[in-house]
Amino acid sequence: MLVKALIALVPAVLLLALSAAVFVSRRNLAAFLQLAGSGCLVIVVLTHVCEALGLFPSMRFGEPDSAGHYLDLTSAVVGVTFFLTGWIVRRLRG
Repeated sequence: MLVKALIALVPAVLLLALSAAVFVSRRNLAAFLQLAGSGCLVIVVLTHVCEALGLFPSMRFGEPDSAGHYLDLTSAVVGVTFFLTGWIVRRLRG
């Protein structure tokens, strides 16, 4: 599981870096939404890394109805929603 999480970390960090570059050059709401969304997706991957390494056992990663589960779920939903909304708005505005 750790290997999969570390492999997923590479595109997530690249997406964060590209979103940061877009935000620095454009500085508008759409670019901010993309940056915030990609940051949330990095949090999702980092929760899986923490779960695989057994870090923060009090978060009970991987167990239903735990703080770790809701951190992972909320970050995933917010990340995808914000990133896609920012990307669509940026494409519509040109």
